[in-house]
Amino acid sequence: MDRRTFMTISGTTLATLAADWAAGPATALAQVHDGKSISEEFVVLLEGTAQRLAGLATEERQHTPALLDACLSTVTDLLTYGRYTPALGLRLHTLAASLAQTIAWHRFDLGRHTHASQYWIAGLHNAHAAGDHDMGAALLGDLAYQAAWRRDHTTAAGILHHALTRAANPAARCLLQLRLARTLAAQGERRAVLRALSAAEQHLSDAGTERPAWCAWVSEADLAVDSGQALLDLGDTGRAHQLITEGERLLPTARDKTRGVFLAYRAAGYLDLKEPEPAAVAATQSLLLARRIGAPRCVSLVDDLLPRFQPYQQAQGVPELLHLAAA
Repeated sequence: MDRRTFMTISGTTLATLAADWAAGPATALAQVHDGKSISEEFVVLLEGTAQRLAGLATEERQHTPALLDACLSTVTDLLTYGRYTPALGLRLHTLAASLAQTIAWHRFDLGRHTHASQYWIAGLHNAHAAGDHDMGAALLGDLAYQAAWRRDHTTAAGILHHALTRAANPAARCLLQLRLARTLAAQGERRAVLRALSAAEQHLSDAGTERPAWCAWVSEADLAVDSGQALLDLGDTGRAHQLITEGERLLPTARDKTRGVFLAYRAAGYLDLKEPEPAAVAATQSLLLARRIGAPRCVSLVDDLLPRFQPYQQAQGVPELLHLAAA
């Protein structure tokens, strides 16, 4: 499937879903069923398993999809057929939302967009059932990211505006504002982009150590690179290149997949500056890293840049990059 192929759910439907979620009641929807009783110890086991799977080094995560699927299937069955207290029900819904989000990103990275969207939407329903507004906002933010990836920036911006009405944690709001800045930049909305970037910077400054797990990783590196990419779309290539390079250097080793994406962005920035040699170095590093850790989306980002390297086949590093990409 082409990585920009989208599911049958339209942008209008996604926007409606986001609006309904933003306006929905805050009451939790956990229910008690008449099935076999579920102990807290077993829920703790499931939570720990999911946390360990999500916390693996990037290179190891390519081996976890079947385990994550099985874990989510177990949690879903417990919610559907099990007997549990309301408190445990809320924890199970929260766990289901988190697992669905992780699985959705796996599917997205593999270009399986229909499945990714389905998991994000399932996660959204579970977040609503748990009364977790920040998690719900995160899942909407992921759906918006996917819409932006397929260049439906109107839908992406609309979803993000709804998500921001309910997100409370500063780190969560930082991430949403960065994604909003990126999709607004693609539409050429300079003033709105700068407002979003300023808000993201302030939210990151306000964010302490108490963060939801899904946005605990948001850092100065993300602020720098996403700001740089937004400025790149607005035509400010010099400053954009500096920020993207700075952000990539700040990124910890544990986030190699993100590093691969950042390197691809850096390569694009060098190409905008008509500097093919450093662009080839960054693109080659991104491609080798993406193949090592099993990150097809990073490979796609480099593939998209290859036509821009064609006029520079005499430049150092470009023939080697083209040969590597074809191998």
